[in-house]
Amino acid sequence: MTQPVIPGMFPDPSVCRVGEDYYLVCSSFEYFPGIPVFHSRDLVHWTQIGNALDRPSQLRLTAETPASAGIYAPTLRHHDGRFWLIVTSVSHGGGNMVFTTTDPAGPWSDPVLLPDVGGIDPDLAWDDDGNCWCTVAGVQQYRIDPSTGETFGTPQRLWSGTPKAKAPEAPHLYRIGEHWYLMIAEGGTERGHAVSIARGPSPNGPFEPCPANPILSHRSTDEPVQNTGHADLVQAPDGSWWMVLLAVRPGGGTPGWHVLGRETFLAPVTWSDGWPVVGELTSGDPGAVADLDDFDAGELRPCWVSLRDRSEQHCTTKERSGWLTLHARGSSVDDPAVIFVGRRQQHLSCRARTLLDPAEGSGGLAVRLDEEHHYEIEVASGEVRVLARIGPLRTVVASRPAPDGPVVLVVQVDERKTMWEARSGPDTLTFGVEEADGTVTSLATLDGKYLSTEVSGGFTGRVIGMYATAGTVGFDWFDYQPLT
Repeated sequence: MTQPVIPGMFPDPSVCRVGEDYYLVCSSFEYFPGIPVFHSRDLVHWTQIGNALDRPSQLRLTAETPASAGIYAPTLRHHDGRFWLIVTSVSHGGGNMVFTTTDPAGPWSDPVLLPDVGGIDPDLAWDDDGNCWCTVAGVQQYRIDPSTGETFGTPQRLWSGTPKAKAPEAPHLYRIGEHWYLMIAEGGTERGHAVSIARGPSPNGPFEPCPANPILSHRSTDEPVQNTGHADLVQAPDGSWWMVLLAVRPGGGTPGWHVLGRETFLAPVTWSDGWPVVGELTSGDPGAVADLDDFDAGELRPCWVSLRDRSEQHCTTKERSGWLTLHARGSSVDDPAVIFVGRRQQHLSCRARTLLDPAEGSGGLAVRLDEEHHYEIEVASGEVRVLARIGPLRTVVASRPAPDGPVVLVVQVDERKTMWEARSGPDTLTFGVEEADGTVTSLATLDGKYLSTEVSGGFTGRVIGMYATAGTVGFDWFDYQPLT
């Protein structure tokens, strides 16, 4: 099995099965559209079929929304012929809310707000009497009507994991056989992340913890996959059980830096004495599948994300046939309102190229973690330049005259396979210009550890994409090539 099954910044996976089909959703934070939706027939090969939150009436993220805020930890369930999606927005007008659909590819409904349900990481479960239980991080439980947002009674405190373990979160409640199981993440989403579980006679407990808790954790090991947690269970048609979870692939020296964000992994589950036993979590870079987008379609594919919002006034494939046209708003990638269209970096080594027509504007190709951590190669005022923003520092690293007309910009990410010293970063990023004969003139090579979560903080991973910082800029195509 190739792992992760969904590489790149696709954390907090939640999965459900309907017949032979599996559907999975993930967190999306400050990116729009929000909540990517995936489909699979085997739990291993996944295709993104849409984004649940794809219009302003569902998702409003203002320029004041900080990086790593926005949309947190959805739960996806199928009940009574409908798909139910519950999620937390930690931004303006946010809180917990429910969306529904009969087709997970969309469209999804506008939100039903849950103003009396606090906390994050909400879960949905229905008992045999039709009661709907919403359990949130903490761990606290509400009885709700997900169709109206009404709550009933007072919230109850439930089993909250190992005593003194921090951050009991990501609760999921299941009826399996004669027991109700409450599975949570604990230990924080960093190296101490873990999955623990308890069971009881009802959705309200009382819950007894599994004697083998945590049932999954890679903390204090030399496993190449770390930060394992925030899991969800699903049963296959053949009766087998599986767990989807988030984890990271740190690289380089000490303390190890992960750059792709938290990714979705898969592990087999067996049962012993009525408790789940998690099998081996394998690792290995996903297969090399190239992806060229000519922007010939009328709409952007679901893999493309923007920062906080996206309007045709600033971003369109309809203004110039076969081109992505960006109209600037925000003068640099430092600006939360900058017009940016990107896709998640999904491989430890890869190359991204784009053909940019700067016309009278300026823009380029960026590798972004947040407003304070990004590298880019930009065409502006007759010059091609490489810029780096690391915390409070921003500098032009290299520059050269720009050729007349459109120019092909290139960034190549190379995993560091040999560690020179304890501070060796996980990879390098080389920025350059592709000449007419296909050769690439490199302008600068930068250490990748400064575009990592261990440096920046937060919950996201790298996104590689196109942006405009002045006037109107066109992009004829974007090519993403994994490198083995």
